[in-house]
Amino acid sequence: CSRATLLIHLPRCPGWGEQPHVKNGPALGGYGATTMNTALTATIAELPEQLRKTITWDRGKEMSAHAQFTMDTGTRVYFADPHSPWQRGTNENTNGLLRQYFPKSTDLSRWSAEDLQAVAYTLNNRPRKALGWRTPAEVFEENLRSLQQPSVAATG
Repeated sequence: CSRATLLIHLPRCPGWGEQPHVKNGPALGGYGATTMNTALTATIAELPEQLRKTITWDRGKEMSAHAQFTMDTGTRVYFADPHSPWQRGTNENTNGLLRQYFPKSTDLSRWSAEDLQAVAYTLNNRPRKALGWRTPAEVFEENLRSLQQPSVAATG
C-alpha cells in the first residue's frame, strides 16, 4: 500500500440551485451518485489496471450507484461496516491529514480542481512513518516500476 492520495473535484449537478430544495429530493450539495461515478471513473481510468482492482468506501450516498461504477470500470467497491473505522485505517488517517487543509464544515465548493491537486501533491510528498519515512509518491512510483518489469519464470 503506497498510501497515495487522489482527490476528486466534483462539479455541481446540472440545474443545481435553480429550484427550491425539496425534502428527499436531490443531494443538498448538488453532488449526486451519477456525478460521483463520472468523476471517479475518469480519475481511476488514469491508473494502471493492476492498481484499480478494488476501492473501499464508507457508507455515503454518493456511492449509491456503485454497481454501475463496477460494471463501467471493473473496479470492485467494498464498504466498511457501519461504525467500524478500523476497517478503513488508511482512509481514516488520510481524513485526519485532510482536516489540516479542510476543517470540518468547510464549504468544499470554493476549492478548485487545481487547489485539490495541490493538496494531494503535498500529502503525497510528505514522508510517512508507516512507509519507513518514504513518501507515498516514492512508494507509488516503485509500484509502477514493478508493474513494468517483465516477469521472469524461475527454473530449476
